[in-house]
Amino acid sequence: MKKSFRPLIPALLAGMVLAPASLAQDRHSTQQAEFQVQTFTEGLEHPWALAFLPDGRMLVTERPGRLRILESDGTLVPDLVPGTPDVAARGQGGLLDIALHPDFENNRLIYISHSISGGNGMTTAVSRARFEDDRLENLERIFTAEPFSGATRHFGSRLAFDRDGYLFITVGDRGEKDRAQDIDDHAGSLIRLHDDGSIPEGNPFTDRDDARPEIFSYGHRNPQGLTLHPETGVLWEHEHGPRGGDELNIPEKGLNYGWPVITYGMAYSGGTIGEGTEKEGMEQPLLHWTPSIAPSGMAFYDGDHFPEWRGDLFVGALAMTHLTRLEIEGEEIVDEERLLEDRGQRIRDVRSGPEGYLYVVIDDSDAEILRLVPAE
Repeated sequence: MKKSFRPLIPALLAGMVLAPASLAQDRHSTQQAEFQVQTFTEGLEHPWALAFLPDGRMLVTERPGRLRILESDGTLVPDLVPGTPDVAARGQGGLLDIALHPDFENNRLIYISHSISGGNGMTTAVSRARFEDDRLENLERIFTAEPFSGATRHFGSRLAFDRDGYLFITVGDRGEKDRAQDIDDHAGSLIRLHDDGSIPEGNPFTDRDDARPEIFSYGHRNPQGLTLHPETGVLWEHEHGPRGGDELNIPEKGLNYGWPVITYGMAYSGGTIGEGTEKEGMEQPLLHWTPSIAPSGMAFYDGDHFPEWRGDLFVGALAMTHLTRLEIEGEEIVDEERLLEDRGQRIRDVRSGPEGYLYVVIDDSDAEILRLVPAE
């Protein structure tokens, strides 16, 4: 069982042509490095995720259901990417995460998580397609979380490939917390699949009739951060708590991460949830944020422009509107620093760019993508 840890620092639309980023910037001094914030692009509507193409361009999802292309200089291409899946853009749902296949340069496959509607409500789904000639072709759905729900929140939806080529998908508890302890229900779990959506034989519950064979770990509330450590290849995950109790975990096969039986958070009404903060057979988080920062998006920095940050983990915060930088030794958090607090912006995604800059996706109806560069 992992040791619990408290942080060391308390707790526009299609058709409009946008010019390249003005690169207006402001300077920040931090514990480890000085950086400037550039407005890389703007005019996005609730962007959710960013992915880097090998040719230097980027793909960005907008929650209402649009996939956009950014040129390498930040110019937002006016035309929408055709061929995107139908989405149910209600509540917290819509077009959400995006990930490139590890062999994208050869197979051109991309993966998109999104919410869909069905006869019994909504759920999380993942579709894949070929990205050819700036459009999506041969779109197919490879995963649908079952069962559907009338709720419009907690879709999870982060995507990540590990070094063995497995696709991991987070699915939230849909706001129906007891579902996270039911392994015959995809809600509140981390899913592991082959790249075509088939189920790996090594998944922990494939031999049980009372479980969903796609589940890798369970007892998660609403996981919206998922990334690989650039050196070890270990998968890291974070999730929203209620009032407090946001968690950072290293999910392992078949393990139960406790929600809602154990949590460091409390109900929005102020009451208690579950049986306390620990229970045998349930995992402790590496770190928990109390009060809640509402973490969303997460990336290890592995570039050259900020050698002081190499190996640090960056986490966006929606509620506390900042960027958290975590220093890590092995699997231990040794320091935490909060950046960009003065801007008061909800951070939805964080990505370490291939050229060594750090990109920060803002969640707003008229949103920016920021780029962190070394101070001049």
